[in-house]
Amino acid sequence: MTEVLNNHWYMALPSAKLKPGKMISVEIMSEPVLFFRTSTGLVSAIRDICPHRGIPFRYGQMSGDMVECHYHGWKFDGAGVCREIPSLTSDQKLDCTKIKVKSYPVKELHGGVWIFMGSANYDITQAPQPPKLPDIPLNAVPQLCEVVEFPCHIDHAVIGLMDPAHGPYVHKSWFWRSSKSSYEKHKKFGPVSFGFRMKRHEPSKNSKAYKILGGEPTTEITFTLPGTRVEHIQVGTKSFFSMTALMPISENRTQVIQMAFWNIPWLNLAKPLVKSFGHTFLGQDLLAVTKQQEGLKFDPTLMLINDADTQAKWYFALKKEWSNHIEEKREFKNPVPETELAWRS
Repeated sequence: MTEVLNNHWYMALPSAKLKPGKMISVEIMSEPVLFFRTSTGLVSAIRDICPHRGIPFRYGQMSGDMVECHYHGWKFDGAGVCREIPSLTSDQKLDCTKIKVKSYPVKELHGGVWIFMGSANYDITQAPQPPKLPDIPLNAVPQLCEVVEFPCHIDHAVIGLMDPAHGPYVHKSWFWRSSKSSYEKHKKFGPVSFGFRMKRHEPSKNSKAYKILGGEPTTEITFTLPGTRVEHIQVGTKSFFSMTALMPISENRTQVIQMAFWNIPWLNLAKPLVKSFGHTFLGQDLLAVTKQQEGLKFDPTLMLINDADTQAKWYFALKKEWSNHIEEKREFKNPVPETELAWRS
């Protein structure tokens, strides 16, 4: 299944990138979307094409709290409604408010601007919601944030995100592990709303980076549709969260946003080191995915094995169930079972 999931919330950009009175254009599912923030901090998103002559709004500017088209100065508000056409004379009776451009539901949560990409008649309350992080305020600013574009279909990016066996090969680093330090691992899994979770456990002995947190850390990893992974590491009463959100830019381009949050005061001193870890990890994954495209262009038959690739199988099963439950107009039935998986890495 290469279908890109519709009727879902995607993290489009970090909140910090969108300043008051500014606008940013982002391609999502091959659609141009313009995000802009008003003087009061409200974020809106409209289709980044003026309905008059087709020029993208991003070449224009903000006029107060409205977007002004570069070509003829038409102004549109956050609901996509045209509010002014400068060329109209006083005796011309055109009601410009009847001219509209598509607008999108947006929300801000955990330092990200999320957009709902879906059908106009879909009940948005039934969609999987962006993840909430225990112990971290909803308006918290991430201590670290990185945005990378992967040159691949979102499915390949997601599968790489949950692949437990590539670590010793792709992520070979002095601070992490090597291909010679593989162990047999057994992890328990179970379903969560629109996804699944690797249940809380002690990190593997060959995962050196966890030692920076000190104490006796435990971790759990949760994946939810359409493509969000959250790892929650706990050390006593302290928490560290790594959230990775994927968004399809186009058929073979995927945006990856990785954020880190923590309530461990002393870890702020180690922020450059943590940032280096995250940057290195994403760079290694990007390099592997880029190399993978050289083989995928020949459209090879691919395979998934048990148990190392079972999470990938669950992802495709979740996608299929999502499509089926909408088509059949019934409740979503999570296909992921309570189980234990084993692999070497």
